[in-house]
Amino acid sequence: MLKGYKYRICPTEQQKIKIAKHIGCYRWVYNWGLDRKMREWNNNHKNISKFDLCNELPLLKKQKETEWLKEIDSQVLQQALENLDSAYVRFFKEKKGFPKFKSKRKGKQSFRIPQRIKINEDMTILDLPKFREGIKIVKDRKFKGTIKNITITKTTTNKYYATILVDTLDLPKKCKLIKADTTIGLDLGIKDFVVLSTGEKISNPKFSRSVDKRMARLQRAVNRKVKGSKNREKTKLKVALLHEGIANKRNDFLHKLSHRLTHENQVNSIAIEDLNVSGMMKNHKLARSIGDCSWYEFLRQLTYKSEWYGINLIKIGRFEPSSKLCSNCGAINQELTLKDREWTCKSCGAKHDRDINAAINIKNIAMHPQNRVTVDSRELTLGETSRCKDGLRTKKLSSLK
Repeated sequence: MLKGYKYRICPTEQQKIKIAKHIGCYRWVYNWGLDRKMREWNNNHKNISKFDLCNELPLLKKQKETEWLKEIDSQVLQQALENLDSAYVRFFKEKKGFPKFKSKRKGKQSFRIPQRIKINEDMTILDLPKFREGIKIVKDRKFKGTIKNITITKTTTNKYYATILVDTLDLPKKCKLIKADTTIGLDLGIKDFVVLSTGEKISNPKFSRSVDKRMARLQRAVNRKVKGSKNREKTKLKVALLHEGIANKRNDFLHKLSHRLTHENQVNSIAIEDLNVSGMMKNHKLARSIGDCSWYEFLRQLTYKSEWYGINLIKIGRFEPSSKLCSNCGAINQELTLKDREWTCKSCGAKHDRDINAAINIKNIAMHPQNRVTVDSRELTLGETSRCKDGLRTKKLSSLK
């Protein structure tokens, strides 16, 4: 099982310069490879493989214009072309976005090293190729396993991190049977971040809303400063630090919540909706609130933690009427609007809290295999439950038969 461990590192001034060179060359080779691929396709309708591009790297190092590539570890340059090829393949196979040219100032500033990585026993010094002196690590935890690769990242607040991908050689835990008694339904919202089918509501912290006034004041201060001046750079750093603080608080909240849900006693399965988060972000009235909730990140964390701890993660269809459906009698309230937080069923007279009713319906719908979009086990037939085969999970993009 692969796990990532993120550590903060403290490079010296000379090491910072070398890291900047690695990031710059990594970006340049990626853009050079993308340009070569685009030109070859436009002129000859042929695709250049990553192996052909890697074979051209020694020729680039011999040219006077690009001889500075010799200062960089060759595996870093090859990794840039490998990442480019992966993005290119995803565009044609999975219909993802076409690869874009990397910017010098925008986007993630990082590079990856796949081999020749050493860490001392105390995990305080990181030894990388082309770095004569080891880089100091801020030790906070140890890991066991084989190192696969390492990614060095520089943030907008001038902090440096090392993300180590480790193969722990552990197998995911086997999933237990899917039963109604050990299943909880989750309904994601804006007013309350998560509502459980048990009736518990977890409020939305709204981290970005709490610093609106300070953020607006700092952004006005940036606009008043002269472009290129040191005072402008100092103020931009304050804005970046404020954004970083919001992101850290949000990630801390999401990690604690996802850990708690996957460690609940007597809970073996979690049912959620298959939300179209990117489509919902196009609603300009709710986009900021949805972005502040970070539903996509929460679902991502819930997915891989369910794999680690042997929890069945069940997704129902996004078009299921979870809010309009009466959990008592099954009648559908077509007149329900977004502003209605409580409603009464006209068929049976039951009074419902909108979010709690939706969480209960999500759980009930997930109990029927034909309604599942993603089931972390093998394909199920009607009325049948199953164990995950060897603890592994497979995604089913269409409804199960």
